[in-house]
Amino acid sequence: MIVTVRDPEILKCLEPERVRIYLQQHHWQKVRQIEDKASIWIRKSETGEESEILLPLKSEFLDFPRRMAEVLQTLEVVQQTSQLEILSELVTCAPNLTIQGIVTNLQEGATAGKVTLMGVVVGKLRRIQLELAEPVYELAVKAYQARIPVVCQGDLLKQGRSFVLQNPHHFTLDLDAWVG
Repeated sequence: MIVTVRDPEILKCLEPERVRIYLQQHHWQKVRQIEDKASIWIRKSETGEESEILLPLKSEFLDFPRRMAEVLQTLEVVQQTSQLEILSELVTCAPNLTIQGIVTNLQEGATAGKVTLMGVVVGKLRRIQLELAEPVYELAVKAYQARIPVVCQGDLLKQGRSFVLQNPHHFTLDLDAWVG
């Protein structure tokens, strides 16, 4: 299945510096810098064919999401890797994201605490940390004990190799997905 990433909110969150590092790690070479606006990268295939990427350097540009979508499309074709797989390495934040998952760990607390979910983030199963207060924490305890899936919204941040869901809201049991 081919998936094209078009969500402007996710594309706006891609950090040019993180994309630059990714390009270097995947054998792309910077050939030109256009002031502080963009950089041009090339990669030669084994057949000698050259591919080019225009990397925007400022997320404030109106066409930044469209340009980042073009970067993902080019990377997908040249590297023969899905856009979701590429995006999973690049994403560092995603505002107002809905996560479905299973509570796998609770940090003990009577009415509040840290919760660990296993949920899908950009096509991969990941551990996601969040903090909940009463009465929502009690719902997380119930979900943990009964192994009922949950749904939650918030701002997802990648910190190192970990994901944190900040500003969690709409934390509910996903009874439709539960087969009990």
